[in-house]
Amino acid sequence: MPIDQLPANTKLDDTATLEQALLSSILSTIPDALIVIDARAHIVSFSAAAQRMFDYSEADVLGENIMMLMPSPDRERHDSYMTNYLQTGVRKIIGIGRLTTALRRDGSTFPIELQVGELHDGSDRFFTGFIRDLTERQQTERRLQDLQAELAHTARVTAMGTLASALAHELNQPLTAIANYMEAARDLLAEPEPDRALLAEALDESAAQALRAGDIIRSLREFIKRGDSHRQPEPLRAVLAEGTALAFIGVDSRGIDMDIATDAGVDMVLINRVQIQQVVINLVRNAVEAMAGKTVRLLRITAGLDATGRVEVSVSDSGTGLSPEVERQIFTPFHSTKPAGLGVGLSICQTIVEAHGGRIWATPSRWGGSNFHFTIDPAE
Repeated sequence: MPIDQLPANTKLDDTATLEQALLSSILSTIPDALIVIDARAHIVSFSAAAQRMFDYSEADVLGENIMMLMPSPDRERHDSYMTNYLQTGVRKIIGIGRLTTALRRDGSTFPIELQVGELHDGSDRFFTGFIRDLTERQQTERRLQDLQAELAHTARVTAMGTLASALAHELNQPLTAIANYMEAARDLLAEPEPDRALLAEALDESAAQALRAGDIIRSLREFIKRGDSHRQPEPLRAVLAEGTALAFIGVDSRGIDMDIATDAGVDMVLINRVQIQQVVINLVRNAVEAMAGKTVRLLRITAGLDATGRVEVSVSDSGTGLSPEVERQIFTPFHSTKPAGLGVGLSICQTIVEAHGGRIWATPSRWGGSNFHFTIDPAE
């Protein structure tokens, strides 16, 4: 019995009773949910935090299979995972932890951090799961990312103003020279007997100044191209999981069958974590919006090595898909298929991926929706 449910005159002078009461008190107040299951995956304990997190009372879930709290495809796979562990003893989650998604009573999913432990009570075996709802943390990270994006945008606007001023100053001289030489050529042509040598010189100088203007723009592009952001090795699975969790914040995720799968040969990638997560967020949100109103809502995020040894990430959905006309212009800035869209999300994705030395493209998915692919470098 939890300590807050004991009668007021109860004396906790028995050590076992005291320990049990203290444990009950701790479990009733810790913010992380605790769920205990037996070897058959049936729930035998469901803490107060778990009840608040999943919107089930303990009576609703005791004796039920833990898979009731999992979205597809984890729900269908869990029993086979349990059987495989009991037979082989090979740990894939126990003592390791993972980022995944859970299923509330109302059918909505939310990102969680799961830590699983194991205990033995004589011949009985139990598994403890500590679950942390990442929604608030992800929202905080999202707000920080938004703030960083706003600051970066302000810096870019300031830089663009400075750049525009410098560019106008640098280009003003060759453009003025071109105008002067062309006016002189016009005046020469107006004479009854134009001086062909002077005319040729004026045209040559105009061409030289035009090339100079081109060189100014070219050097500016090279300077910008060299201003790539810092990249470092990052675990791809975690990047995809966190990016997906961020994308799900504030959207209707009910009924979405979502899975993230990375090939065994794919682990660390050389990226700017925030930028690639922004790509994942845009692609996942687009997929969720494309599946609005669909009976079947499938979302698959996969990663594997392509024929060139680069890592290819794919985001596939069962949404409305893309027409050939839209597919040709999908990465064009300010081209959007959404009534209120600005048409810059995919253009930004393309800029980020290409800055990483990769490419991004779209194909039809096997469920009739869209499949967006992008490539990035594996970490050495």
